[in-house]
Amino acid sequence: MFERIGVIDTHTGGEPTRVIVSGGPDLGAGSMADRLGRFRERFDRYRSAVVNEPRGSDVMVGAILLEPADPASAAGVIFFNNVGYLGMCGHGTIGVAVALDHLGKIGPGAHRLETPVGAVTIELEAKNAVTIENVVSYRIASNVPVVVPGLRTYHGDVTWGGNWFFLVHDHDETLAADNIERLTEVTWRIRQALETNRVTGEAGAEIDHIELFGPSTHGHDGKNFVLCPGRAYDRSPCGTGTSAKLACLAADGALNEGAVWRQESIIGSLFEGTYRRLDGDRIVPRIRGTAYVCGESTLIVDPADPFAWGIRS
Repeated sequence: MFERIGVIDTHTGGEPTRVIVSGGPDLGAGSMADRLGRFRERFDRYRSAVVNEPRGSDVMVGAILLEPADPASAAGVIFFNNVGYLGMCGHGTIGVAVALDHLGKIGPGAHRLETPVGAVTIELEAKNAVTIENVVSYRIASNVPVVVPGLRTYHGDVTWGGNWFFLVHDHDETLAADNIERLTEVTWRIRQALETNRVTGEAGAEIDHIELFGPSTHGHDGKNFVLCPGRAYDRSPCGTGTSAKLACLAADGALNEGAVWRQESIIGSLFEGTYRRLDGDRIVPRIRGTAYVCGESTLIVDPADPFAWGIRS
């Protein structure tokens, strides 16, 4: 007997999000964090089936729409990728907002979306334009040295933007689309060196996103290259990564509250970010981007297929 999983595919600045809208596992009630735990422990095969080959790819980010714990919220969501689960995903949230609009579940205006790391606000400004108010973001360490064997010593900031990031400025690499293989290798080795040297986020949390910064090639405020947990790079400017960048700029006094930071991705797509300050250097970022629906389909899980639940690495 086939299983059928209904999905909507979107992309945000070139970065794909595949949203499960029907046929997903029953994760029960409770917070998104509670339900993520059940997803990981009991139903991980669905994650693999949706985003891994042969249906997906390493770059694919998945999301599952759920009934919210709070009826005042528009929806709940859990994000995942080729190797595991994400606390928050900025580009994915923008994609989910456009998917919810496509389904007729939200209209223009502000809506609350529950994630495993807390509720965020999605504001649908137009059919494809979305601003998200992200979770509280902050930096816990700056100018941290990490020695990468065979390369050099890099310095970076350890920052939370919904995921843990290591933000690097002194890298001497060319941030260009024709240099992606080199950038991937460098950032992957930085991540490995962080693990070897036990550089972590709060409470020993793994730093699983590495972000290189440089000047924009299109007159914006900056350009980035972001390596995601599964060793795929982010085609968008990365919503949680831009939030982490805003936290660093705020902590350094380099960007005023309410001022706009225009962040360019490695392929030239754009996010606009602003923030409001809370106590100390903790901020609430707002990230604006565009997303488009690019597919609507039913995935078929055939029990006779040896790769029905995806090819796991």
